[in-house]
Amino acid sequence: MKPVRIGICGLGTVGSGTFNVLTRNAREISARAGTDIIIEQVGARRDNPACDTSSSNVTRDVFEVARNPDVDVVVELIGGTTVAKELVEEAIASGKHVVTANKALIAEFGNELFAKAEAKGVTISFEAAVAGGIPIIKALREGLSGNRVEWLAGIINGTGNFILTEMKDKGRAFEDVLKEAQKLGYAEADPTFDVEGIDAAHKLVILASIAFGMPLQFDKIFTEGISAIEPQDLTYAESLGYRIKHLGIARQSDKGVELRVHPTLIPAKRLIANVNGVMNAVLVKGDAVGPTLYYGAGAGAEPTASAVVADLVDVARGFSAAQENKVAHLGFAADALQDLPVLPISEVTTAYYLRMTAEDRPGVLNKVTQILSDSGISIEAVIQKEPEEGGTEVPLILLTNRAVEKQLMEAIDGIERLEAILGEITHIRVESLG
Repeated sequence: MKPVRIGICGLGTVGSGTFNVLTRNAREISARAGTDIIIEQVGARRDNPACDTSSSNVTRDVFEVARNPDVDVVVELIGGTTVAKELVEEAIASGKHVVTANKALIAEFGNELFAKAEAKGVTISFEAAVAGGIPIIKALREGLSGNRVEWLAGIINGTGNFILTEMKDKGRAFEDVLKEAQKLGYAEADPTFDVEGIDAAHKLVILASIAFGMPLQFDKIFTEGISAIEPQDLTYAESLGYRIKHLGIARQSDKGVELRVHPTLIPAKRLIANVNGVMNAVLVKGDAVGPTLYYGAGAGAEPTASAVVADLVDVARGFSAAQENKVAHLGFAADALQDLPVLPISEVTTAYYLRMTAEDRPGVLNKVTQILSDSGISIEAVIQKEPEEGGTEVPLILLTNRAVEKQLMEAIDGIERLEAILGEITHIRVESLG
């Protein structure tokens, strides 16, 4: 086989990591790919001291890489959904394969980009777009292809997991830990995508599409962040035998597909409940294999580069294969994808953790439980603390059995109207993940 010549576009954290892994491990990579993978050109607005490109063909125009006739594969690592989308479209139009780590691009524009790639007879590979170095795309698309995937749940944003871990272990406030995460480089100056769940939502949509054989539907996902979580919630959850994690959950049922990202109570004995710091993990339940867990570094220069290079090896191995013999982008033939209905969050059934502040007087708990009962919701556990010395307010924590979300919201509206309830009620969904 002739060498496969690639063009790397973007020389940031992942781009520099990819350059370094390709040059350092060139012998092993060539042996696995069955041919040499050569960096033909690098497109970057500026140099990166983390890698030495002095002997490489470097251009400041990434579109020059896409148009270069000597480049076989364009590696898009610039991020975003504007220039990156134009670059990928240019590469496809030029008949080049694409490897990308861009989850936003795939989640929001993957359907149309895959169609263009298939029409042109090229592929778009995106293992690095979800969970960094964890090969979860390949596991879902190939390793579990004999299964009907029933559900998956993942800690797929390291920043949020780091914040919740610090809050639980050290009792620190959200704002305090967020500042540290920014100082350490885990969170951006604008942390919205991480802490409000948008980053995780991009990744979950990709996983769900591959798991269930459905088109990407980012606009239908329910997303809730972690900024409202307080240290006391993590403490109360622990006393009830749970941990709070920011999960992406996708579940298939007769009614449709659930797509949701939100804080979740998980039994502390579950493996995924013990994934801490910036690490990622994805739990997948297949009908044949049962639960399987995939764990590892979800971000970083070389962990993500590991996934990028794995895609390049796959592209090199299949370079001479006919398009119809290659693994489909979403694991299912394009004409076999089903436009499955996505359930609104109001129709989702789960258990709930409720925390409220109430006046310390007789009968309040009875009234609260009566309202829940009237809405068809039963109580699993209750924690009622004594007021502080001289105080007249008490925290009231309840764990419910499974109920439909709209029932719970109706009950919360009723409880908040009680004269003895002070302020808004915090509610967090609970999953057994058994």
